[in-house]
Amino acid sequence: MKAIRLSSLKKYIFLGILTTMILFLFDSCAIKAKFMTSSVVPGAEGYAKVKKDNNKNYVIQIYITNLAEVSRLQTSKQTYVIWIVTDEGTTKNIGRLKTSSGLFSKSMKASFETVSSVKPTKIFITAEVDGIVQYPDSQIVLTTDKF
Repeated sequence: MKAIRLSSLKKYIFLGILTTMILFLFDSCAIKAKFMTSSVVPGAEGYAKVKKDNNKNYVIQIYITNLAEVSRLQTSKQTYVIWIVTDEGTTKNIGRLKTSSGLFSKSMKASFETVSSVKPTKIFITAEVDGIVQYPDSQIVLTTDKF
């Protein structure tokens, strides 16, 4: 009787380890790049995650905390715009970053998700007057290294 229980326990442990390894392998296909410390918004922290989906597109997810309201920056603007540098070297506007504060916290949080057909090699965020601009302003709020 003990041998059967020990054997089934080993099976559960083996299945748990195997499941964890498979989940780790799927998550390890994603690139996770931290945003560098900003001189414009020094308290802001966050990261960008890029992974390829089944259609060979790139899913881009961005998470940021402690981001200041765009109207409170030294040069007041209207919105944060997210840009990618593609593997071909072009810069592309992929959308506006919407910020919100938590229910029990005053810290600003932001998240963003989109799909791109081109591979990003770098992601950066600028403060802009309009969200549909075609070229970034010179003031970069947050940026990643190349990945």
